[in-house]
Amino acid sequence: MAVVLMILAGFLFVAGYVFYGGYIARRLGIDPQRPTPAHELRDGVDYEPAAKPVLLGHHFASIAGAAPIIGPVTAAVFGWVPVFLWIILGGIFMGAVHDFTSLVASLRHRGKSIGTVIEEEIGYTGKILFLLFSWAALVLVIAVFAVIVAQTFVSVPQCATASTLFLIIAVGWGLMPKRNITVATLIGLVFMALALMAGQYYPLRLDLEAWLALLFVYVFVASVTPVWVLLQPRDYLNAYLLYGALLLAFVGILAAAPAVKAPAFVGFVDVKLGPIFPILFVTVACGAISGFHSLVASGTVAKQMNSEADAKSVGFGAMLIESFLAVVALLAAVTFVREDYVRILLSEGPVAVFSQGIGGFAARLGLPEQVAVTFLALAVSAFALTSLDTATRLGRFAWEEFFRREDRPAGLLQNRFLATIATVIPAALLAFTGHWQAIWPIFGSANQLLAALALLTVSIWLINQGKKPVFTLVPMVLMMAVTLSALTVLVYENYVLTGNFLLGSVGLLLFAIAVFLVIYAWWKIRKAQPTPPATPTSSAD
Repeated sequence: MAVVLMILAGFLFVAGYVFYGGYIARRLGIDPQRPTPAHELRDGVDYEPAAKPVLLGHHFASIAGAAPIIGPVTAAVFGWVPVFLWIILGGIFMGAVHDFTSLVASLRHRGKSIGTVIEEEIGYTGKILFLLFSWAALVLVIAVFAVIVAQTFVSVPQCATASTLFLIIAVGWGLMPKRNITVATLIGLVFMALALMAGQYYPLRLDLEAWLALLFVYVFVASVTPVWVLLQPRDYLNAYLLYGALLLAFVGILAAAPAVKAPAFVGFVDVKLGPIFPILFVTVACGAISGFHSLVASGTVAKQMNSEADAKSVGFGAMLIESFLAVVALLAAVTFVREDYVRILLSEGPVAVFSQGIGGFAARLGLPEQVAVTFLALAVSAFALTSLDTATRLGRFAWEEFFRREDRPAGLLQNRFLATIATVIPAALLAFTGHWQAIWPIFGSANQLLAALALLTVSIWLINQGKKPVFTLVPMVLMMAVTLSALTVLVYENYVLTGNFLLGSVGLLLFAIAVFLVIYAWWKIRKAQPTPPATPTSSAD
């Protein structure tokens, strides 16, 4: 049964990419001859053209992280059928559309973020609200992912060694001449394999606070360093870790042909998570649609796009690869009997469910199960690190754009070093004090709200271009319904029932921002529409 579901998902994603992705590309008017911001504004720091496979690897590594594994595995408590359906339908018709259209909208606005697109298409007030919201969300992401990576390095010091060596390899790969991308990639992968082996023999052991301090120093350097030196090559090479994990999982499932042992549907309410609507949609998150992707697409990726012809592969394609990873993670969870699944989930976490499930399948290929489990855990932790430094760079961009005005020269607050410090310091305070735990439960809803607002922005842009944006408006309405419902549940459970006024207040604030931006955007559209001329009336003489 698991084999059938995996093949069915792969077939649907390929069909969705070819047919629906092609339809969206035609509606957006993709033109390979149109110059991209990477060429027009090339500065060697943020704007720098990248080959399609390199940019695809960077984008995929940045958006994937651990979320497409954690979300579906956690949501499987509702049963595998609703999770499977949401990943397929959400990935093709919502997530991929969201990522692709956000990327193209940024390309057509000089590679700027969705916040700047909002300013040009909706207004300055909308830009300020969106950038404040996205910057705050990114600070929280940086804090949480720093803690996750540091904890992983403490518990698996072999991973710390390999990840450190990966950074050195990435810088060397970024600086080396690459006349043939295939040969250069093979060289990079050989060194990565050696780094993995070195990690097994020379584990790097530090305490949690030391790793946190080193990680925040690292993300500062990664944010201000030219993108082609570290971020671009590191993400490209790291993407092969996840490609390898996907291939291992795919072949392992084919070889093991495991039965789906979990129930197809458990119920409409889970005791811990809450009601299936909207909680399932918020929990699956990145496996189907994620607002964080629009920040990546319109932040780092649009500034590196060599040709608009690459936008479909990078924007639409990367999301479907991530959705396929989400399906594989779901299958790893539901091939356990429910009692074992719940036990591992509660005691060791969703990543352990994924690693142990796929590791068991890999054992059927003759690989030592523990080796496979360690490799999969390493791949997941490596992607948490890629999301960490990408989020820092995006936070820097949001800070710079918040203070940028077209009618004023660039000031001190737009300096990339100061903007990075302003982003890293609050994230470090949240991480070292542990205060991130108080507000992290709201991130799922905030992430989906980002997606809804990005789709709203793209829809307004398309309307202003004289196009009918049904393919973005429908997902926007659905995601707005999910977000507002989730925030209502969150506010009720935390503000009314438990008295958690901080979380409840943040939830109310996000609800108000969403409603205001929708009303404000609608008012701007109505105001922009020309008043039809009065119909002349005839009078009798």
